[in-house]
Parts: sequence; C-alpha cells; structure tokens
Amino acid sequence: MNTNARRLFLIGLAALTAAGCRALREVSEVGASVAAATGVITEEQAGSIKRSTEAVGRTFESITPEQEYYIGRTVAATILNMYQPYAHEKANDYVNVLGQALALFSDRPETFGGYRFLILDTDEINAFAAPGGFILVSRGLLRCCPDEDAVAAVLAHEIAHVQHRHGLQAIRRSRLTSALMVLASESAKNLGGQELAELTKTFEGAVQDITATLVNSGYSRSFERQADATAIAILRRAGYDPNGLTAMLNEMARRQKPGGPGFARTHPDPSARAAEARRQITGAANPPAPAQRRERFAEFAKSI
Repeated sequence: MNTNARRLFLIGLAALTAAGCRALREVSEVGASVAAATGVITEEQAGSIKRSTEAVGRTFESITPEQEYYIGRTVAATILNMYQPYAHEKANDYVNVLGQALALFSDRPETFGGYRFLILDTDEINAFAAPGGFILVSRGLLRCCPDEDAVAAVLAHEIAHVQHRHGLQAIRRSRLTSALMVLASESAKNLGGQELAELTKTFEGAVQDITATLVNSGYSRSFERQADATAIAILRRAGYDPNGLTAMLNEMARRQKPGGPGFARTHPDPSARAAEARRQITGAANPPAPAQRRERFAEFAKSI
C-alpha cells in the first residue's frame, strides 16, 4: 500500500470507530477486500487489516463480569501497595457486614467475585471503588462519620461507583487509543504474531489507567453527583437516614485541608456536595436509629 492510500485508509477507519464495532468490521472487510482486488494491497495485507480491525472492534463490547473482577482485584492490589490495610478484624468485619447489606439494596447486588470491603490504615480522608466490587475506605474518612448512617453513606457511595461501572469507562477509552496506534503501525508492516498478540491482549494498560483515575484525578464531577444520588436511593431502601451523607460531607469539609491528599485533591468540594444532597433528600424524617445500631457503631468508633 502506498503512503497516501494507507493514510486515507487509516483516517477513514479511525473515523468509523465511533459508529460501533459491527459497522467498523463490515466497512473494514469491504474496504480491505476492494483494496486487495484492485491491487492496492496484497491478500496477506488485507487479511492482516481484517484481523486487526476485528480486534479493535472488540474494544467496544461489554467487559464481562469475570474480566471486571480480575481487573478490579489487580487495581485493589496496586492500591494496597500504596496504603497498608488496617489490621483490626472486628472493625473490618463491621464494615464488611454493613457493606454487604447495603449492596443488596443497590441495582447491582451481585458481582462476579462479590463485594469486598477493607479499611486502609491511614489518616488520609480517602476511599477507592475498584471494578467488580473491591472497596477500600480509609480510617481518616471513617472518622468523619458521626454515626452508622454516615458510615452507610460512605459505603453506599462507593457501591454506587461499582454499580454504574464508572471505573471501566476510562479503560475503554485507553484501550481504543492503544489499539488504533498499534493498527496504524501494523498497517505499514503487516501484522505479525507478536504485534497481533499486543493488539488483542486483554485490557492492555487497564490497571494503570483505572488506578491513575482513582488515585490521581478521581472520577468526574458528574460521576460523583450520580454516585451521591444513587447512595441516597440505596440508603432509603436499606432503612438508613440519607442525611447521614450530608453529615459525613459536612464533617469532611471541616477536617480536610484544601489541596491536600485524598478527597481534597480528587473529589468535588464536600460542602457543595452536601448542599446538592440536601436538595435531593425530601420526604418525612427518618425515625431515630435503633439502640442496637447506636451501640455497635459506638464500639466500632472506638476501634478506628
């Protein structure tokens, strides 16, 4: 393929990716076949283009629950290289029992490997929701919770990120970019075994992408608003007071330092989030929390 023909083919192919995987595969097959028939490229080159385009097309397909689980597990392991887990069995049991109960009231009560909750031994106010249901919450954030309703709000917010698969969206964008870059280079030299393996290898760079989003930049403001709204719905269904979310956010605003690590760097201003949450919380006031709930939270609060 001469340089101009190759460039035009690649530009057209890149533009068509927005149309979806089926259209992309159909157009590339026809284009490659026509190019081969007219002598612009060889049959071998046409086959390489078809195979590579099919691999790119797969970047638009849904990530399976099993794949999401393995991505999330690796992301969680990467974060645990940055933060130590909190070695307090009863405190972690409390968070897990509460988190598992809340997950049942979400729109995604089950994941491939199940939801898993762990406390991070750091004063930093932070939390991470990795794909597949791996949720890590810092001691610093839990100390912003004046009662169990607030702890439930923290966990419900992170469950909401998993429910909406917020972490996977960055992976899809990065995979598409990577695949097109490989395709562009391979169109010039034919796809070899090593290059095709690189193109089709499952979720190239996915762990780095999602970890960078969680640790460095955080989810978008629209994702955070969506997670707060979903958390309010989960809390209501589970019988918790959604005002626990505003109580936690107000305490977070009081404790965290502007521009500091954790939520201060990666999340919208907690005061603004609290104001938005108050606008969404309507209806009759919740009854007082049962005595048993207050007692178990008091015991938990001593441990963190």
